[in-house]
Amino acid sequence: MNYGILTSAVLAQEAAKSAAGPTDSLMMYAPFIAIAVLFYFVILMPQRRDQKKREQLLDSLKKDDRVVTIGGIIATVANVLPEKKEVVLKIEDNVKLRVRRSAIAEILSADKADESKPS
Repeated sequence: MNYGILTSAVLAQEAAKSAAGPTDSLMMYAPFIAIAVLFYFVILMPQRRDQKKREQLLDSLKKDDRVVTIGGIIATVANVLPEKKEVVLKIEDNVKLRVRRSAIAEILSADKADESKPS
């Protein structure tokens, strides 16, 4: 038997395996990379967009806006305290409530504000 030919064939196979090694290992991680990219575009981007909208909503809050709190209270903004990040809400004539800005769920439009006022 000729061991010289066998040895050179084995060495050639090992050289071929080592040449293809880096691309094989990259392909092994490709599904994980694809999942991470998909996670970013499906979950993180919309969440950031919604967070920016909410910040703009809270920054645009001004006196006499009709608002709904996260607890469902419908009130009118009586005063905005920017340094404390608080808002004073007027619920009725002599009833005022001080809440954090983050407790405001939405600002009602003029149509919704007219419907929500008691007759």
